[in-house]
Amino acid sequence: MPESIFASGLGPGPANFSPLTPLRFLSRSAAVHPDRTAIVHGSRRISYREFDARSRRLASALAARGIGEGDTVAVVLPNVPAMLEAHQGVPALGAVLNAINTRLDARTIAYILAHGEAKALITDREFSPTVREALARLDRKPLVVDLDDPLYEGPGDRLGKIEYEEFLAQGSPDFEAGPIRDEWQPIALNYTSGTTGNPKGVVFHHRGTWVMTVGQILSWHIPPAAVYLSTLPMFHANGWCFPWSVNAMAGTHVCLRRVDPALIFRLIAEHRVTNLVGAPTVLSMLINAPAETRRRFDHVVDIQTGGAAPPAKIIRAMSELGFRVQHIYGLTEVLGPSTLCAWQDAWDALGLEEQAARQARQGVPYHVVDGQMVADPKTLAPVPADGKALGEIMLRGNTVMLGYLKDRAATEAALSGGWFHTGDLAVQHPDGYVEIKDRSKDIIISGGENISSLAVEAALTRHPAVALAAVVAQLDECARRRGDGGGAHRLRPRASPELRGAADGGLRPAPHHRHRQDPEVRAARAGPRAVTEPRASEIPGLVPGLRGERQAVVDQHMATTHAGGPGVLMAAWMILEMELAAQDSTQPFLPEGYTTVGYEICVRHRRPTPVGETFVTRAELLEVDGRKLLFRVEAHNPRELIGEGTVRRTIVRQGSLG
Repeated sequence: MPESIFASGLGPGPANFSPLTPLRFLSRSAAVHPDRTAIVHGSRRISYREFDARSRRLASALAARGIGEGDTVAVVLPNVPAMLEAHQGVPALGAVLNAINTRLDARTIAYILAHGEAKALITDREFSPTVREALARLDRKPLVVDLDDPLYEGPGDRLGKIEYEEFLAQGSPDFEAGPIRDEWQPIALNYTSGTTGNPKGVVFHHRGTWVMTVGQILSWHIPPAAVYLSTLPMFHANGWCFPWSVNAMAGTHVCLRRVDPALIFRLIAEHRVTNLVGAPTVLSMLINAPAETRRRFDHVVDIQTGGAAPPAKIIRAMSELGFRVQHIYGLTEVLGPSTLCAWQDAWDALGLEEQAARQARQGVPYHVVDGQMVADPKTLAPVPADGKALGEIMLRGNTVMLGYLKDRAATEAALSGGWFHTGDLAVQHPDGYVEIKDRSKDIIISGGENISSLAVEAALTRHPAVALAAVVAQLDECARRRGDGGGAHRLRPRASPELRGAADGGLRPAPHHRHRQDPEVRAARAGPRAVTEPRASEIPGLVPGLRGERQAVVDQHMATTHAGGPGVLMAAWMILEMELAAQDSTQPFLPEGYTTVGYEICVRHRRPTPVGETFVTRAELLEVDGRKLLFRVEAHNPRELIGEGTVRRTIVRQGSLG
């Protein structure tokens, strides 16, 4: 075959190629709109000229302390100007920004700082008690820069030797860090929720964040000079890349230290906010805000929401308040949203309930997502687009992460077959729209049938007396005693007092035992915490005010498993023998008035498997023999249950489950 005429003398070079990075949007806006307000923080106004200069000062000051390409700079900050400046100044050096969730405990923050090898830490004074404890756990201490934000008047000490504004003053506003060497360089490190073990470090790249930044503008109503209210924490996947999207449109960032409905309404009215993002809980907070805290505004505000699909009553109420809701879906591993429920013209003629049913679906891929399919996770064969066949959502393209930091096995498993495996089970409708049914490890199995917890939640929230629902599975003791493994889950009422009327009317909101990472569910459960020997007064509440019910996780043991079996996609019953570590006791501490209701087991495999951990979804203690515990378990096991793991015992106050 003769050589193509385009094969010689043509190609990339300095004149026609430069690495993609979202960092250039700020310098452009500073040059084109230098006096436009870039940041609002209380009474303070920061122009684009000043925003750019402050970001350069931060980069300069960090460089003077030896921070450079490949180094990690961690921040524990709310949505304040310093967080926006860190999104520019840190990666400008080729360094990697690690924005840490401010709600994490000291142990987890310490793990993240150590695992990510942070060389510098910028931390807000509000979080100093937790951060101080985290720093005390580290063998190698990073440079600590304290932010003393004027809008925070509460307690909290400085932990480092220099305050943020003093640190910036040491840098140059004209600092030039040089171009990014490679668009595949890491730009950010974000940790996923570690519900059953240590969190995983998801590595973002410059190319992907540039693509997602532009994708947000294409996929949503982000106008030029947009006014964006920072209700979405920037420690969540870098705020889904919105910090850079707003810079690209020369918009205004309205900072928000905390989600407060009264403050949100006031800021929307005062600054004519055009865009904000909120989880379903935020939407509920706005709808249920007291009338005296609301402020009327005469323009439409676009709001994105992820997680659970908004029910019709939420969409109706938000519309009446002046909001236009867009439902999206995404994960940290794909740099934020990957799928949106694109509105169809034909839906205009539908009733609100029918419109809500359409909007409840996660939808179609973003403009910048190269591929999306619902497929068998083993064969990668797409399932029929009939709205019934269940498969796993798979994604591919430039917005997929580089991988998990220091975890090659987990990276290879997540990206196997050339697709990112989301772990979310879904169906695809004939019109191409995807609808999530559950997380693969969250599906409820009852009577041999798979029940979607999301479908149950949707049914619950349709009741006028239910504001928010979270559904998990609970072992049915009666079915267990009958030996009916197929009917071992039932739904039990777990509603707040004002919602019990709905439960008494035949609805059964929120059962008990399931691994779930959604923030709304964690908030509803108030999360069990691991303790060694808790006093009754130290055991945290599950739902405040609910018949004095309490839950705790105790006796977290290291153990070695001695069981195995062929790999299966769904759950299988087996006998699992676990041998406790020498320091652990088979005689667990039990506070007076409490009883054991279940065990949770997580196994980390000794040899590589497609998935790094096995989650045991049901466990029943059969026998204790010396240091050996014998469990009858149901597990989603990728290969064999051979390795090391943890056993956790869940206890509740006696009489609270009736």
